[in-house]
Order: sequence, then structure tokens, then C-alpha cells
Amino acid sequence: MDFQDKTLTCKDCSKEFVWSAGEQKFYADKGLQNSPGRCPDCRKQMKEKKANRQMYSIICKECGKEGQVPFQPRNPNDVLCADCFAKKRAAESGEKPAAKEEEKPAEEKPAEDKPAKEKPVEV
Repeated sequence: MDFQDKTLTCKDCSKEFVWSAGEQKFYADKGLQNSPGRCPDCRKQMKEKKANRQMYSIICKECGKEGQVPFQPRNPNDVLCADCFAKKRAAESGEKPAAKEEEKPAEEKPAEDKPAKEKPVEV
């Protein structure tokens, strides 16, 4: 696909900025379908705001693990950790919760004593 620079308008500060062909290719390679809504300066400010926001300590009411949340809970002992929250949300929506890397089952390898299954050959 042939990308060309585009001029966009920031939804926060209303300044125009150039969305370069290289950035467009990067977005396409990552599977991102929408163009950026904010200029680089406003994107940087938003990122810093998120990185510097205050976090509050909690004890998960399900598993007892300590965690942090970006809001001040009324009762820090009546909040779920990120893992338990994801499990609860998945159970409510009927989806299977996403497994962490270390929890994912390893690829099954054929046992030494069992022959590997052969694929049928079409003739």
C-alpha cells in the first residue's frame, strides 16, 4: 500500500499536525484502523498524565492479594485485584479469561513412546 503524508486536526488543542507516511505504515502493520485523534504533543501529555496518576493500595476480596487501583475505593478490602476482576468480567460475559504467559499450557509434544500422528497424504 502506498502511504502519503496527511494533515489532521487534534481533537484536544485543534492544531493541525502531519500524520506521516511512516507513521501510517506503522499503524497498518500493528493492525490499527483509526488515525490518531491527538497531535504528538497532546498524546505525550495524556501518556504522562496516565503514568503520573495516583494509585491506591487494595487487598483483593477474592484472593487476598495486594494490588493497586487508579481510584480511591470506599473500602480498600472490598475491591478485586486485576486478575480476579478479569475473571469475574469474563464469567459474566460468558468468555474464557485470558491466561497469562506463565499460565498458558505448553505446546503438547508427542511422547517418546507414542508415535506422532501422521497427516493423511492426498493422492
